[in-house]
Amino acid sequence: MADLIRNRHPGITVEVIIIKTKGDIMQDVSLAKIGGKGLFVKELEDALLKNDVDLAVHSMKDVPAELPAGLEIGIVPEREDPRDVLISKNNRKIEELPKRARIGTGSMRRGFQLLNYLPDIEIVPLRGNLDTRIKKVETENLDGVILAAAGIRRMGWAKQISQYLPVEMVLPAVGQGVIGIEMRSGDARVKDAVSFLHHETTWFEVSAERAFLKRIGGGCQLPIAAYGKKSGDQLLLRGLVGGMDGRVMVREEVAGPVATNEALGRELAERILSRGGKELLDEVYTSCLTTS
Repeated sequence: MADLIRNRHPGITVEVIIIKTKGDIMQDVSLAKIGGKGLFVKELEDALLKNDVDLAVHSMKDVPAELPAGLEIGIVPEREDPRDVLISKNNRKIEELPKRARIGTGSMRRGFQLLNYLPDIEIVPLRGNLDTRIKKVETENLDGVILAAAGIRRMGWAKQISQYLPVEMVLPAVGQGVIGIEMRSGDARVKDAVSFLHHETTWFEVSAERAFLKRIGGGCQLPIAAYGKKSGDQLLLRGLVGGMDGRVMVREEVAGPVATNEALGRELAERILSRGGKELLDEVYTSCLTTS
C-alpha cells in the first residue's frame, strides 16, 4: 500500500510504522482461547485515535463488524483470491489424502468445514507466520496445512500451493482476500489521497459479508463464514454457521441487486438464524458465560 501511494503521489512522504498486536504476539495460544475480536487491530486503532498514524492497513477478515467511534474503513483495494488453499506433503490434493491425515490450521472455520468433508482427518491447531506454518508440514509431520490463498500469493509463494479449495467445499471467512484501509472519520485530506486505491466491486461484496457478520454476532468463537460475489448488477451471498460440536452446520445463500448488498447480508443472517443458527449462537454464548 505504501509503495502504491508513493508512486501515485511522489511529493508525499509515506512512513511505514510497524505495530505489534496482541494477535501477533500471542502465537502460542489458540485464537479461540484469547478471543477473536480485535486481536489484530486494536493497537492500530488506538494509534489512529491518538493521531500517531494516518492510516491503518488490515486484513479485513481480522476487522470486527463494529468499529470504534470516530473510525471507518474508508478504502478497500481490489480483492485478491478469496479461497483457501492446501499445501501438502508430496503435493497431494484433498481427495488424495490418506486416512486419518493430519491437517494443520488455526481456524475453527476451516477445521469445521474440512471435518464435514473428510470426517476421519485430524485437525492440528496451528499458529504463527505463513512460512512457520508451511514448515510445520515437515517439522510436525503433517500431511498438509490450510491457508488463505491471498497471503500465499502476496508473498509470491503460489508455486507451493497443492490445491485451491473451491468455496463450495470451504466457504471463506468474511472479508478474506480483502485489504481494508482504516482512517479517522471525516479526514478528507487523507481519504482523498488514497481514494485511487478503492475498488467498488470489492466494497459491495465485503460490505454484504460484514452486514451478515454484524447481524449474526457470535460473541465467543464459532465457525462463521460468508462470501459475496458480484456478477453484473446482481450479488450472490453465501453464508454458514457451525456448531461447537463440529457436526451441526446451517448453510444458506441469497441473491439480489448489488445496491441492496447490506440488506442481503442481513437477510442471509436472518435465514440462518431462523434455521437453527440462533440455537447454535445461544449455545456458544452460554458457554462463554460459564467459562469467563
